Amino acid sequence: MAMAVRPVESASQCVVLQGVSWDTYERLLADFQDSHAAHLTYDQGVLEILGPSAKHEEPNRALALLIEMLALELDIDIRNLGSTTFKRGDLSRGFEPDSCFYIQQAAQISGKDDIDLTVDPPPDLVIEVDITHPSLDKLPLYAAVGVTEVWRYDGAAVKIHTLAQEAHTVSETSQVLPGVTSAMLSQLIEQSR
Repeated sequence: MAMAVRPVESASQCVVLQGVSWDTYERLLADFQDSHAAHLTYDQGVLEILGPSAKHEEPNRALALLIEMLALELDIDIRNLGSTTFKRGDLSRGFEPDSCFYIQQAAQISGKDDIDLTVDPPPDLVIEVDITHPSLDKLPLYAAVGVTEVWRYDGAAVKIHTLAQEAHTVSETSQVLPGVTSAMLSQLIEQSR
């Protein structure tokens, strides 16, 4: 299959390639292993390469800090794995979220340095910042691997997407951190500016 480049609104920050093999994706992961310069997302032959910017990272860090503070305040053990690479070759899917957390399933991965999604649970919560026109719809990918909840910031508001019946749907409240609402999260981002 020939590789094709799909133009994206902010071409300097994001490139989407179609017709990419799983082997090519794994070679790119190996090449970028110790670099934080790019986030790679692979969904059944489509590869997104994203170079995060300050405009992207600031809301990501604010939301991640909120989760850390809530966990401390509520005395909840969590595991913050940041933008760890997760992949499932059997599903031809792989991703590096902006941030991710194990909350309900933190004990199941306690002490593990390598997470294997074929035997280990996926993160309970993923943060995605899509300020420009999103180039790759990651919600089906996250649903396929079983991520319970995704907080997605689009530059104006945070939407909470919860997993139900193998798909994510918009919810006003968090399932993994009860009491947290999308309105609260959106307000936090606005105040952090």
